[in-house]
Amino acid sequence: MEFTIGGRLEVRITPADVGKRVSVRRRTDGGGTGVEFTDVVGVLTSWQSGVVSITRKSGESVHIVESSLVAGKVVPAAPARRRGPAASFEELAAVTARAWQPVESEALGDWRLRAAGGFTRRANSVLPLGDPGLPLGEAFGRVRRWYGERDLPAYIQTATGAEGAQEVLCAELERHGWRREVSAEVRIAALAPVGDREAEVSAVRLSREPDAAWLARYQRFSTPGPHVLRVLGSGPSVWFASVPGSGDAPDAIGRCVVDGRWAGFMAVEVAPAQRRRGLATTVMTALARRALDEGASAAWLQVEEDNEGARVLYDGMGFTGHHRYHHYRSA
Repeated sequence: MEFTIGGRLEVRITPADVGKRVSVRRRTDGGGTGVEFTDVVGVLTSWQSGVVSITRKSGESVHIVESSLVAGKVVPAAPARRRGPAASFEELAAVTARAWQPVESEALGDWRLRAAGGFTRRANSVLPLGDPGLPLGEAFGRVRRWYGERDLPAYIQTATGAEGAQEVLCAELERHGWRREVSAEVRIAALAPVGDREAEVSAVRLSREPDAAWLARYQRFSTPGPHVLRVLGSGPSVWFASVPGSGDAPDAIGRCVVDGRWAGFMAVEVAPAQRRRGLATTVMTALARRALDEGASAAWLQVEEDNEGARVLYDGMGFTGHHRYHHYRSA
């Protein structure tokens, strides 16, 4: 990473660059081995009282004492994707929201407050796409009151790592005492290769609604109620897949929402005793073929950072990271 002009290190960023993607180099204590240098790349989210704050693509905030900076510059957005569909953050944020809709929602400026009886953070969090129409401190207070009236914890869903994402909002949430609880990665891929995989899909049953057996396999169906079925059934064109097993619950299940060119995959689960048989691939292949029949050409899914098995599976199917999203909870 080149910081020099004519052989000299220079700090070429100022507080006026807040909100831009930057690369900086700082001095660090080498622990007895002398001075060392560390590079940080991310969005400059604040520069106050001698402390520079940068939010990395992962959502991690790095706070740097200004006096330790030895070089810094504004850098262009990450290079365009070399494979998979082109997609903006704004497009994907809207598509993913339509695939998992709340039971109740209310506008706060351009923000959308969402509730569904506590079933999943996604359906019970604020989607802050734009301006809330209030100073942020007041908007956060409105959010707390709205969820408090429903006996729900207040969550705000944010995103990092894509052009137009919300690193500055993440920094403001942390400054106001909100805590990041869960992070996940949104991945995208071309849909045709998913549907073209060699998989025996004849045993996969597709339906428009989840039956009792499908729900018995679904791990998050611990709080049954009509709000759960409303969230699961929400979306432009929803499909549920299951591979029957010998017991009351299927050996594998999955859910897909087709929305224009996009097909979103969710709730792909396999019975513990049936894992490593390729059933997750089989379910996704069957759903992908149905989505292709409806005209979709691109795929997306969300995977939590600690789900290593799923990440390996999706790597093999051609899914690559687009951005990360995070849920911040009010203190």
